[in-house]
Amino acid sequence: MKEVRNEYKPLSKQTLPLPPGTFGLPLLGDTIGFFTDPNFGKNKHKKYGPIFKSSLLGSPTLFVKGSVANQFVFSNKNQCLEISWPPSTKALLGNLSLALQTGHEHQSRRKLLAQAFRPRALAGYVETMQAITEQYGQKWVALNNTLIWYPELRDYTLDVACKLLVGIDNGSQSALGHFFEAWCAGLFTIPLNLPWTQFGKAKRSRVKLLQEVERIIRDRQQAPDPGTDTLGLLLQARDDDGNGLSLDELKDQILLLLFAGHETLTSAIASFCMLIAQHPEVWDKLRTEQQAFGEFANGVPTPEELKQMPYLDNVLQEVLRFIPPVGGGFRKVLKDCEFNGYRIPKGWTILYQINQTHLNQDEYDNPEAFDPDRFTTAPEDSIQNRYRWVPFGGGLRECLGKEFARLEMKLFAVHLLRHYTWELLPDQDLSMAIVPTPHPRDNLQVRFQASPMDFNAAMRDGLREGDRTVVQS
Repeated sequence: MKEVRNEYKPLSKQTLPLPPGTFGLPLLGDTIGFFTDPNFGKNKHKKYGPIFKSSLLGSPTLFVKGSVANQFVFSNKNQCLEISWPPSTKALLGNLSLALQTGHEHQSRRKLLAQAFRPRALAGYVETMQAITEQYGQKWVALNNTLIWYPELRDYTLDVACKLLVGIDNGSQSALGHFFEAWCAGLFTIPLNLPWTQFGKAKRSRVKLLQEVERIIRDRQQAPDPGTDTLGLLLQARDDDGNGLSLDELKDQILLLLFAGHETLTSAIASFCMLIAQHPEVWDKLRTEQQAFGEFANGVPTPEELKQMPYLDNVLQEVLRFIPPVGGGFRKVLKDCEFNGYRIPKGWTILYQINQTHLNQDEYDNPEAFDPDRFTTAPEDSIQNRYRWVPFGGGLRECLGKEFARLEMKLFAVHLLRHYTWELLPDQDLSMAIVPTPHPRDNLQVRFQASPMDFNAAMRDGLREGDRTVVQS
């Protein structure tokens, strides 16, 4: 296997070879295999090494994996690379979406949107997140123990996103929620705009979805108080020149935030639920850590208390390593350049692969094993993990809402660990479908039951306030 070197050079002479690999079928390339085969990248890397060429949706595409490749992509600073997305995603996100903006425009808009995810704003979201989590936990217990969980988790995260982002209660049951689901289904598909294709349905849903979002925005603009949710903050946000977001841009940005706060988060939470059910020793350690805290004041953990759960942090990091909600990211090559001794022509696309980096034996010991303890010695923010653990991307394009996602994941996990148990039902397919984001093919069927912790018993065992045991392993 060819060693990957962290090199970038603009080319003066096109004397270097192209990376190994093939372009697949005429026109289609490897598009069908990429969208349907969860082992596409793994098998190609096994054949060609950490870098190979292919063709997706008519564009020559370079697949790369590993921390060195990620460093090249994240730190390039637009020397030869620019953000890119598949055609279906571009069309459905909208031209004004932060995900498609570049340069100064991207930096300016990112700074505006970041106001909704600062620590003070996040602290204000805790009570609402907790209330919706409690509501769904009670609902799931009432469903006679058996539950097809993944669709319920989609409703849960959409309700949280709709409430905190645009102030809508029960968003999953609203017209916005209906159009949103159809729109999400087409984001990563072959862009055939026909009435019966997922992309065609998603295009029509986008029109209706934006109409709903515009109605919400106009109602809020006319209200005496813009509110403290994300929409309220964005309506008041101003850039360095004193300018706010236009109506059209607000619509595209809200759409992006709803997607980021729902689709990928559902995948991450579902993976957490599945993986700890498959690893009871991890579950036991998580519950032991929760017992050490006793009962929270008003039943809701504070942001400070959430920071004092190192084993839960390790578990969630391992969940995001083992099944990252986003498989990778795209960049467009702006000018001929070199990486690792290969020529990368202008106009090609680079796909940095998060999932393959996270399962790379050069990056992790025994990467196919679910092992939260690996993060005890290599915490998330360590230099060692900066480019090898990248579930939120990296560099200037790192996921803006990552702390929102981490907060919701932790609150969800803490509440369920303290009040419920679940077990996977037999005879179901737990292999992962990958579109639009990874999820169990049979939608995670479980037996869900109430099982509250007995904190009085824990205190009798010596786990008292002021003498908390921090779980280490």
